[in-house]
Amino acid sequence: MDEREVFIGANNACNASVQQIKDEQWDDTLPDGPEFKAGQVTSMTLRTLVNYLAYDNAWMPDMMAGRSMDDAGKERFDGDLLGEFPKPNFASFVDEANAAVRSLDDLDQMVHFSYGSFPARDALKHVTSFRGLRAYDIAKFIGADTTLPDDVVQGLWDEIHPDIELWRSAGIFAAEVPVPEDAPLQDRLLGMTGRQPRSF
Repeated sequence: MDEREVFIGANNACNASVQQIKDEQWDDTLPDGPEFKAGQVTSMTLRTLVNYLAYDNAWMPDMMAGRSMDDAGKERFDGDLLGEFPKPNFASFVDEANAAVRSLDDLDQMVHFSYGSFPARDALKHVTSFRGLRAYDIAKFIGADTTLPDDVVQGLWDEIHPDIELWRSAGIFAAEVPVPEDAPLQDRLLGMTGRQPRSF
């Protein structure tokens, strides 16, 4: 899998978890902790987190087309993106983001994020883990199946593992949770990124 395929797989896994949210769960408050931190915001509701993910996806078509937030208009996607029908609206943003990434034919093209410009292959790595790990976090919080697709787990591992200490030192991931070396790869991925696997 290349960076485009891992992104799309992780985004689809995240959407699969969101689609299982029950109506009465949207306003549930997430526990404080590094796995439920979006930017500098903590103590948020599930809806706030999913809206943050929708916002992240909403920008992907512009980003993949080489436009910056300044080019597109910084306030373009401010506010509530989920509306009255949060699950189908979220799915639409996922589909649009996936289509933009799928159509990207040059992984060396520069992508302009708010914090800097990067080749597309690196830019995708920055945002893929956010989606893939949120798929697990959301599923765990709502009591759904937390099993991620094998190819997504492998893709996330291959992207995160080589630079895990750099990500951790930057505050992206919490301290490692010890997991046996012979544990399933998903459990090792979760432990590496500071999450407690359900198996242990």
